Amino acid sequence: MTSQNLNLRGLWLPIVTPFLNGAVDLASLRRLIRHYRTQPIDGFVLAGTTGEALTLSFAEIADVVHSCADEQREIGTPIPVLLGIGGSNTRAVIEHISQTRDWPIDGYLVSCPAYSRPSQIGLLSHFEAMADATERPLIIYNIPYRTGVNLSNDTLLRLAERDNVIGIKDCCADAEQTLNLLKLRPQNFSVMTGEDLAYHAALAAGADGAILSAAHVMTQEFAKIQTDLSNGRVHEAQTGWYDLYDIAKLLFSEPSPGAVKHWLWRSGLIESRELRLPMTTISDALAEKINMQAMA
Repeated sequence: MTSQNLNLRGLWLPIVTPFLNGAVDLASLRRLIRHYRTQPIDGFVLAGTTGEALTLSFAEIADVVHSCADEQREIGTPIPVLLGIGGSNTRAVIEHISQTRDWPIDGYLVSCPAYSRPSQIGLLSHFEAMADATERPLIIYNIPYRTGVNLSNDTLLRLAERDNVIGIKDCCADAEQTLNLLKLRPQNFSVMTGEDLAYHAALAAGADGAILSAAHVMTQEFAKIQTDLSNGRVHEAQTGWYDLYDIAKLLFSEPSPGAVKHWLWRSGLIESRELRLPMTTISDALAEKINMQAMA
């Protein structure tokens, strides 16, 4: 898929990676793909933060990608898929892109380098090297409270001049920076919020959509927020968000994706709520709250 025909808007799901007895549970993954294809989801992200990508081997990521593609092929009319990649070694990330050149994906969600905290010039050069390494669309993932470095709007706007840098997953946690980006961005450059608790506010400010872990649950209700806002039903969107905000807050009250996995397991969509260390299963207190919600 080229950058010109990847429609980066609407509600995208950074899907969890199910585990069973320590291994990737591909049967549960395919069950999730089939389930969410019946929901108002516009695209998937594989091997992202919610997918516990840092605990996956390259072979496991390949299995996840190809299992998703196989399931979508059986369903027909697939929705687009982004692969999460990143790292602080630019050459290694480029090699990762090269190794996935023939994979059935439609683009990459590329995070800022973590821990090394490069300058803006370093960030610019890093992402330019990514853009030069592939013709596929790139979506930049700016989440400074995880990586330790914030991609400035000035740097991002320079990157947006590239044909295949088509959007951003915005988790900058700075309302002023986000508003300025929405005001200054070029035409056809998508701004997708990745802040679950800021979903309604970002859409109301003009974001094109969201990549939301919380949308694993009550998916139709999350999608309806954007539909209502797009159709001028401001009061309905605000009223709907009051309830969803509490759900999103619950799902992030302990480190993600523990709560989401518990909910999916409790609902019968995955066989196990397993996570890989250093992530651990949620507390009994949170599990009880989710059990009450999931079975309501």
